[in-house]
Amino acid sequence: MSKVYCIRNSGTDYDQLGKDALKLLKTITAETGHQFEQEVPIKVHFGEKGNTTFIPAKCYDEIINYLKEIGVSPSYIETNVLYRGSRTTSDNHIQTAKKHGFTQIPIIIADGELGTDYDEIEINKEYIRKCRIGKGFGKYKQFIVMSHFKGHIEAGFGGALKQLSMGFAARGGKLEQHSGIAPIVTAEKCIGCDLCVGKCDFDAIYRTDTAVIDEAKCVGCAGCIAVCPKGAIRNTWGGSNFLEKLSEYAYGASKDKDIIYITFVHNITKDCDCMGKAMEPIAENIGILTSKDPVALDTACLDLVQRNSKKLLFEKGRASLQHAEKIGLGKMEYQLVEIEGTL
Repeated sequence: MSKVYCIRNSGTDYDQLGKDALKLLKTITAETGHQFEQEVPIKVHFGEKGNTTFIPAKCYDEIINYLKEIGVSPSYIETNVLYRGSRTTSDNHIQTAKKHGFTQIPIIIADGELGTDYDEIEINKEYIRKCRIGKGFGKYKQFIVMSHFKGHIEAGFGGALKQLSMGFAARGGKLEQHSGIAPIVTAEKCIGCDLCVGKCDFDAIYRTDTAVIDEAKCVGCAGCIAVCPKGAIRNTWGGSNFLEKLSEYAYGASKDKDIIYITFVHNITKDCDCMGKAMEPIAENIGILTSKDPVALDTACLDLVQRNSKKLLFEKGRASLQHAEKIGLGKMEYQLVEIEGTL
């Protein structure tokens, strides 16, 4: 059974959240005897342009300052996104990050300018043999993976596992995880506006009388769903094994790495921070959790959100946790240890 440490904090004071995050970091390093390397990147999500509910940069200030005080050199680390947006290339990605306030420390885009720089990590699991992980991650043994727990259209929820799987994967790795997911066009709703054709980066959509999706080319990025003004395009999940692939990529990303996971269960929205629009939270803020077991951590976050809301929110994502436990990434059974926040 893995320990998950939690500080309850339902407020909106981001400075206070940063202090609580630092207390959790100090707690888990003391409890596990963790010794930091000289250089430790912090894996974060900078938020898509137009998104307003990503975890703001000031929430990381306390941890960054502490690491510097103890002689550790921190940096931010991320990979480029698969879809067309403000974080598709390294230059644009870094510009977006800085506009969102992430200016405290250097930014590393681990998979290069176009997301094509990667190392192959052999795992030989049920669906994935080798993971294509951003090449920049290979330089480091340790990471602090800081996640925002919220919904996700395909994964059910985004948390520590998704930060590892999609967050560490280079473009080809993201494509591999998405393969086999093709949306469906409802012909009666399609108005032939061609917005989906223009949005698709993979030439997978063309139009006759209505939009048509070429399943052989589609990677399931869901960009067409986002731009359709009539809701004529929806996803289908049959046979894709996306949730299992996600877990296996998380396994590959964390293989032979020493990682502390910290998750903010705040600004809990229906969709993820990759959505370039303002969204309203659908559940109350809960607090911050940490563990060295990403499976236990995500399970605890999911359980707390469901208990607090009295709804089975994001339940679809539990399948990823079950597969992650099956392949040896971590344990779903956990002990929740609640500690007092900073004053």
